[in-house]
Amino acid sequence: MPLKAKLARSELTIGSWITLGHPAIAEIIASAGFDWLVLDMEHSVLELNEAQMIIQVLDGQRCPAIVRLTSNHPDQIKRVMDAGATGIMVPMIKSAADARAAVESVYYPPEGKRGVGLARAQGYGARFHEYRQWLKNNAIIIVMIEHIDAVQQIDAILSVAGIDAYIIGPYDLSGSMGRPGELDHPHVQDAIRQILEAGQRLRKPGGIHVIEPDPSALQQRIKAGFNFLGYSLDIRILDTLCRNHMQTIKSYHE
Repeated sequence: MPLKAKLARSELTIGSWITLGHPAIAEIIASAGFDWLVLDMEHSVLELNEAQMIIQVLDGQRCPAIVRLTSNHPDQIKRVMDAGATGIMVPMIKSAADARAAVESVYYPPEGKRGVGLARAQGYGARFHEYRQWLKNNAIIIVMIEHIDAVQQIDAILSVAGIDAYIIGPYDLSGSMGRPGELDHPHVQDAIRQILEAGQRLRKPGGIHVIEPDPSALQQRIKAGFNFLGYSLDIRILDTLCRNHMQTIKSYHE
């Protein structure tokens, strides 16, 4: 079943984050069985040509590739979708107008405003009409809720046609509330609850990024009601595994 259909049914899906540009890393992580992977172009040094190579690898693994953008700019959205991305994750969405702009940048007229070009996504020109149908059935648009202004407009944002799910950016959210990094502060936690409750009320799947590779922390988020969850990222999985193994190895000789 396509990821878009799973999200429409509010099924639990779990993905992870790619920040390193080597296709083998993405291939290894995808083969582990994640439901989707995010290629992070906002907080990494991934370039578009690297992203396309990773997308090609993920296609071979039948793993949806969602590109986290640097901004809600139609030019970048057009280019990553033309590269063959399954969808986009759009930062700093603050209003329904922002959400609609993202949707319009993914779809061609008359549904949207995306410029028409021929690239990898369209079979290099051989499958443009098939790609238009593919968009309808498969394109994913994830809004990032990471500002208090978005919390105040959450129902309107999640009601925009074409938005498939949301994910919370807790650090930026706390910063917008004047409490950067204070994720346990009651006001920040209350804002997160408001977002979660709106998603449940509007039957819009959503979640949060569990940064450290800790299955118990992920399970806590699932129990809280989130069903679109990012589980760690390549650099934290690699770092944690290496450090834990070396601590164990050194303990044998102490």
